[in-house]
Amino acid sequence: MAHDSFMAIKKQIILMKMSMNEVLRRTNSFLIPYLLILCACLVIKLVYTKAEIYFAVNAHYNPFFDWIQPYITDIGNGWTAVAIAAILTLFNYRKALIVASSYAVTSISAQILKYIFDAPRPKLYFKDQISRIHFVKAVEILSLHSFPSGHTVSAFTLAVIFTYWCKNKAWGPLFLFIAVMVGYSRMYLSEHFFEDVTAGSVIGVIVTVIWLYWLDNKTFIQSPKWQKGLLG
Repeated sequence: MAHDSFMAIKKQIILMKMSMNEVLRRTNSFLIPYLLILCACLVIKLVYTKAEIYFAVNAHYNPFFDWIQPYITDIGNGWTAVAIAAILTLFNYRKALIVASSYAVTSISAQILKYIFDAPRPKLYFKDQISRIHFVKAVEILSLHSFPSGHTVSAFTLAVIFTYWCKNKAWGPLFLFIAVMVGYSRMYLSEHFFEDVTAGSVIGVIVTVIWLYWLDNKTFIQSPKWQKGLLG
């Protein structure tokens, strides 16, 4: 009897295995508008130079944006992903693991690329034109490892995951908007270039989709005990 029950559960888990098409279907409300935005970004990059794009963004600032952009950029901070994973641990181990591991994989990918390219950030790249740049007060401006934007990677990683989980796919565009705003904040604060943010979004989206497909198809993560949390 116990053997039959075990085999029934195993069969159910096998049936739950997803194809990549299923992952894409669950996230298409995010992916479709994202691809349109990405195409627009590529056109912008083909038409304008790195400096033209940077100074076009940097020239438009106001006191309200100076105040709110540091808070928006914190959405892409690694501690945000850690906090979300910790909260999810209380309710669902599977979701907590997905957030924590996805953040780890995408952020490590970004860090590897940062050290490979070792690209200067705007402060160093435009050191001869520093007087032209608007900096937000009380924000620490870094100089190195600009490409890609790690905050943008993290924001897009979380956006893809939440879209993947939501039954109401109308949330997808909202999650995309928030991720885009994080990317914009990195440019507004002069921490990154347009190219860094665009590449960060691509890394966050592609790596997360692949990771979701791989991890959520693992047998162990579909077992009943992984659907619970510390609160039972």
